[in-house]
Amino acid sequence: MKRALAARCTIAALTAVTAMAGCGRDTAPPSRPQALTWQQELRLTDAEQRLTSQCMKRHGFTYAEDRGLTLRESMPVRFVQDDVAWARTYGYGGRIDAEQEQVRLHNPVAAYRQTLSAARRTAFDQALDGGSGNGSGSAVQVVSAELPGSGREVRKRLGGCTAEAEKALYGDPGDWFRASKTATGLNALYAADLMRDRQLTTAVAAWSRCMKKSGLTYPDPQAARDATRENTARLGTAAADKAFATERRIAVADATCARATSLKSVATARETHYVDRLPTRYGKALDTYRRLQHQAYDRAVRIVPQRA
Repeated sequence: MKRALAARCTIAALTAVTAMAGCGRDTAPPSRPQALTWQQELRLTDAEQRLTSQCMKRHGFTYAEDRGLTLRESMPVRFVQDDVAWARTYGYGGRIDAEQEQVRLHNPVAAYRQTLSAARRTAFDQALDGGSGNGSGSAVQVVSAELPGSGREVRKRLGGCTAEAEKALYGDPGDWFRASKTATGLNALYAADLMRDRQLTTAVAAWSRCMKKSGLTYPDPQAARDATRENTARLGTAAADKAFATERRIAVADATCARATSLKSVATARETHYVDRLPTRYGKALDTYRRLQHQAYDRAVRIVPQRA
């Protein structure tokens, strides 16, 4: 997940009211369902892959599941990262991201698909998500959702094993699509206000002063991460170890200062404040999203174990 304290990426990366674990787990109103942790969300993703793989096998195809990372390696690094031990080992996760990029570039599912004949590729596509829908005979449904605050509509075709897996976990795939698109877009409604929030900017300034004591001058955590990426790119593969050592040093200082200044708890509390002020219909959408997630997670634990 990309990390940013900027309107361009919204504040979702900060405490993640959206897809990857929620904001305000400790401060949400009692009536509001709690957000899943990132560990729970990862297990949910693994369960969806397992169901898709099993379904594709019934259709006579192979579908490789992506479980290459350990649970600890899978931890998402958001704007506020205060796990010093993790930073000491993985930095900002730069090497993990690079390895995952290679997995994406050499996607085993896509590679397998390319080994199939043209007719079998068409059958594979139909089995996976309904194919093109042009005379395939597959039951393909098109669902839409309006993104909060933009008026823009997004659509998704539902069919094949993908829809079957979503139905097994979430119930109606259309309801899940609409709920998830609404909930994951809510930060656009309050991100600008949050960025100007006095308590948050004060905490970020305290973090910056803390970093300066370590000889590191950055206005916010995102700037520190951007600098490490630029340094890694500049040094190149010949000096990869040197670049990673620098990444780890800055990440450890970042996490240490985030912990010392309570930046994560401040960010979480302030985001919760703005989420709780959203119009009622959006609050209900968020509640629906989290309720469907919890129902899905209860099913996921019976499908796949948690990663080691």
